[in-house]
Amino acid sequence: MNKRMSIFSFLLVGLLSVGMVAQTTPATRFDTSIQAGVAEKFAEKQKFQSVKSSVEDGIVTLSGTVRLYQDKLDAAKTARKLKNVQGVRNLIEVAGPVVTDAKLREQLSSKLYYDRVGWFDSAFNYFTLDVKDGVVTVGGQTYNDVGRDSGIALVERMPGVKDVVNEVKVSPVSQFDDNLRRRALRAIYGYSALGKYAIDPARPIRIIVENGHISLYGAVDSPMDKQMAGMRANQLPGAFSVQNNLVVENSFKQGM
Repeated sequence: MNKRMSIFSFLLVGLLSVGMVAQTTPATRFDTSIQAGVAEKFAEKQKFQSVKSSVEDGIVTLSGTVRLYQDKLDAAKTARKLKNVQGVRNLIEVAGPVVTDAKLREQLSSKLYYDRVGWFDSAFNYFTLDVKDGVVTVGGQTYNDVGRDSGIALVERMPGVKDVVNEVKVSPVSQFDDNLRRRALRAIYGYSALGKYAIDPARPIRIIVENGHISLYGAVDSPMDKQMAGMRANQLPGAFSVQNNLVVENSFKQGM
């Protein structure tokens, strides 16, 4: 009996060992080829010259430095596309130009303010910015994911940005809201006293509509203009509420 049990135990251990090897082998046997592939791809582009990589169990770990935050994202994307890669751990640091938080916010505000000028949704996108130690948190709300992605892409490509936190909300799809947006746009920009703002291609008064609720953001020249824009929005049939967040100032707009 003891002999039979010994043989059974030996076979069981053998089967378990084979099973463990079968589980780990697929993830590890491609490490060398993955490492070579990463090195080859990175050597093709100057922006990845200071990026290092290692591979373990199919997981690529990236380290080193790049100039722009977008380059960090591109490095991970490049590695992730390689065959047999199970995942990417991105530890790359952005070592581009040093820009103060105040300067970085000013530059980003200008970029976002004029983003998508000429497109139908430009008046329906609003961004907020918070910058601390080069880490940019982007908030606000956009008409669709195209507007959100466009704004985020501008931030990711800005020299001095070390990291990006995306907190932008996309408005829900709604024909009712779309109709209300168009009517709010005509009511505000088509009004003679507010017509001067239509000259600005970026449309400084941003109109956010969600489930019938209107929020106004941006900057106007006087308290009267702010009040008038709010009144025009409040007069729209179907608007459940109006939140007038317009800022009165004559300098550069803080809302984008």
